[in-house]
Amino acid sequence: MIEETVLIQNFVKKKRERLPKPDWLKIKLGDPKNQNAVLELIDGLNLHTVCQEAKCPNIFECWTDKTATFMLGGDTCTRHCGFCAVNKGKPMDLDPMEPTHVGEAVMHLDLAHAVITSVNRDDLPDGGSMHWAETIIKVREMNPSCKVEVLIPDFNGDEAALNNVLRARPDVLNHNTETIARLYRRVRPDAKYMQTLELLERSAHWRDTQQPLMKTKSGIMAGLGETFEEVVELMKDLRSVSCDIMTIGQYLQPYEKRLPVERYVTPEEFAEWKAIGMAMGFKHVESSPLTRSSYHARQQTESGEKAVA
Repeated sequence: MIEETVLIQNFVKKKRERLPKPDWLKIKLGDPKNQNAVLELIDGLNLHTVCQEAKCPNIFECWTDKTATFMLGGDTCTRHCGFCAVNKGKPMDLDPMEPTHVGEAVMHLDLAHAVITSVNRDDLPDGGSMHWAETIIKVREMNPSCKVEVLIPDFNGDEAALNNVLRARPDVLNHNTETIARLYRRVRPDAKYMQTLELLERSAHWRDTQQPLMKTKSGIMAGLGETFEEVVELMKDLRSVSCDIMTIGQYLQPYEKRLPVERYVTPEEFAEWKAIGMAMGFKHVESSPLTRSSYHARQQTESGEKAVA
C-alpha cells in the first residue's frame, strides 16, 4: 500500500513538472524607465493591457519602445480557455470613458500603430462591439495618422456585431484561431473552429468590397499537442478564407492550472512554417518562438503592404 501511494505521488509530481525552457526562449530585458512610464500612463487612465494580463514574454522589449496592446472591457473574461492567464468570471460594467482614455494613451505614447484587443463579453447583447467601434473612432479622432489594429473576439458568430467593428474601419482586423481544429474542445471550449474561419471570411469579404487597404490576420500557438502537418493544414484553411497575415508563436504555460506545454517547437520549425506560409500566398507570416499577435505588429502590416505593391 505504501509503495502504491509513493508511485501515485511520483506520478502526480511528474505531471505537474514543467518542461525546462530551451535557450532560444530567453527574453530581452528593456529599460525600466520606459516600462515604468507606460505603466504609470495606463494606470492613470484606468486602462488594462494584454501585455500584463496575458503575461506576454515580450513585455520588456515592447514597453522599452513605449508600445502596448490595450485591452478593452475590463480584466475579467466570460470564456474559459485552457491557455489564457486573464481572469475568468463576472466582468465589470463597461467604462464609458475607456474609448477616450485609449485615444489619450495612444497620443501620449505617440504611437504610429496601435493594437487594441478585449476580453470576451458574452454578457453583453452585442458582445461589446459598439464599445469597440467607439474606441476605434476615438483613437482615430485624436491620432489621425496612427494605424489601428484590432484583435477581436468571435462575438458568438454574430455578423451584426462584427459589422459594428468593421464599419469603424480598422486598418487590420485580427481574430486568432489559437490552435488546430482537433484541439479546440480542450484549448477553446467556448469557441468553434468553423465559426472563427467564418468570421475571417466575412472580414475578407468586407475588405474586398468596402475597404481594400484593410488587412485580415490570425494567429496560433504551437506546443499544445498539434503536429507540424496539422499546422500546415490550418494555414491552408486560413488562406482558403483569404487571410492576409498569420502569426505563429510558442505557447507558454502562464501558471500551474493552465494547459501544460506539450513540447517546445524549435526555431527551425518556426522558420519552415514561415517559408511554407509565404509560398501559400500570405502577405506576411511572423513565426518564431516569441511571436505573439501584436509582436512586431507595425512591421507585419508594413511588410504586407510592400507585398501588395
